[in-house]
Amino acid sequence: MSSFKGSYHYTVDSKGRINVPAKMRKNLSPEANSGFVITRGFEPCIFVYPNDEWAKRETEIGKLQQTKPEDRFFTRMLLQYATDAELDGQYRIALPKELMQYANIKGEVFILGAYDRIEVWAPEEFQKYLDAQQKDYLTVASTVFDAANGE
Repeated sequence: MSSFKGSYHYTVDSKGRINVPAKMRKNLSPEANSGFVITRGFEPCIFVYPNDEWAKRETEIGKLQQTKPEDRFFTRMLLQYATDAELDGQYRIALPKELMQYANIKGEVFILGAYDRIEVWAPEEFQKYLDAQQKDYLTVASTVFDAANGE
């Protein structure tokens, strides 16, 4: 299982490539085979799933009921931008232009480890996301941990 944490600031090169940070590559499972699926995030960001974690998402998608309009819509939005990517010899992956536009990425990127995936943000979009939060971190943490513990 791949698992990612931490955050890093990098630059996108002229061909839309970013380096995958060494600490994140270290946590890439052998089952991922240095391959990724890149797709649209839920906020204006890009999700980068290693192949092993993407396989789990595909299993979840396969369980959705395609007779439900909401399930079909979600499937279409997630998969329409899904693109396979491989680490090159310099440990970079290429971000699709359409996704860079969606995430407002122009030069600098904020790379965030988000457990089963890597998220790629324009730094100003990530700051907007943080500024828009209605609750502080402690309040959210209490709610999330209470729910996880069945309280």
